[in-house]
Amino acid sequence: MGFDEAVLAVVDAPTTDLPTPPGALLLSVDQAAESLGVGMTLMRALVSSGEVESVKIGRLRRVPADALSAYVAQLRERTARVRGRAC
Repeated sequence: MGFDEAVLAVVDAPTTDLPTPPGALLLSVDQAAESLGVGMTLMRALVSSGEVESVKIGRLRRVPADALSAYVAQLRERTARVRGRAC
């Protein structure tokens, strides 16, 4: 791939392929899925069920960055309880 093709590939890349900016307060559902290392189907199910908090801005659905940390903390707490030890 030459320089011109590489530049066009970056310019034409979907925005979901771009990394999440450091310090971002809100993530797209796609960015949230990538951050958790799960697929879009599972991420949409987590958001739809309310297991992962989300907000609407106009027509857009966004996931607060700290909601992902809260979700992971809940998972860790559940795992610890199942294993019989407290966090």
